[in-house]
Amino acid sequence: MHLLTLKDWSPAQIEEVIEQSIEIKRSPNKFKTALKEKSLAMIFQKTSTRTRVSFEVAMTQLGGHALYLDWRTTNFTLADVKDETRYLSRNVDCIMARLIRNSDLNAMAEASRVPVINGCDEKYHPCQAIADLMTVKEKIGKLKDVKLVYIGVHNNVCNSLIVGCTKTGVEITTVTPLKNEHSLDKELIEAAEKTGSYKTTLDVKNAVKDANVVYTDTWVDMEFFLDPKFKEEKEKRTRLMMPYQINKELLKHSGAMVMHDMPMHRSYEISSEIIESERSIIYEQSENRLYTAKGILLKLLQT
Repeated sequence: MHLLTLKDWSPAQIEEVIEQSIEIKRSPNKFKTALKEKSLAMIFQKTSTRTRVSFEVAMTQLGGHALYLDWRTTNFTLADVKDETRYLSRNVDCIMARLIRNSDLNAMAEASRVPVINGCDEKYHPCQAIADLMTVKEKIGKLKDVKLVYIGVHNNVCNSLIVGCTKTGVEITTVTPLKNEHSLDKELIEAAEKTGSYKTTLDVKNAVKDANVVYTDTWVDMEFFLDPKFKEEKEKRTRLMMPYQINKELLKHSGAMVMHDMPMHRSYEISSEIIESERSIIYEQSENRLYTAKGILLKLLQT
């Protein structure tokens, strides 16, 4: 069993990981030897803070061992992904990979003897979505019929959030005036539309009025934000997206809590005032990446 995208996980499987993650957070000592003598290979082709920290600390606190591999300093840069994975999976109990291309992630999973976890690629970010749903469950006490509004670029985070929400009964509305072409998944959207729990609009003010949660993400992928070659595109996106910024004015008639998967660009997709406000649950959301990393690892390695 792998975690490549939540599309092939059942609602029961998603909810089981969420519930166990909450239990792990409440009683961490009960699980401190759960993965004793187990090893996790962590492969990073993209920059990371939360994904690396959460999975490395998770393995340590579960009694196991995490091995960090920078894609650029391994032979993954030179050889066939499947060949390298066949070797790697003979040495470890699980692989977590944060890659640029979803096709490489799928090739890795196909070749691996052990579970593969998608730590983020250009299409999906399932680990983030599970942490998001855990946070909603923790704060509101339920998932079914919760109203969540995602405002920003339709990207990998948005994809996984749509799947996770519609499979657990959360009503999700997306406000996405800009779409990353490389992230689009028509099959995912068609499946979400059939659930009755997904809709999309550009009427951002109306969308947030009765929302329980308002969620945003960066308008520019992290690897391009400071890239001079991306300057013109960054300016274009900023002009387009600024009317959709999460700020005090937008939320003045809404009691919604605010989420952001981080890292954040203050004064772009979200104002500093909202980040620091009482309605922000952003840092608790990011902390929950640790507990859901544990929940995911336990699900895949104890099945």
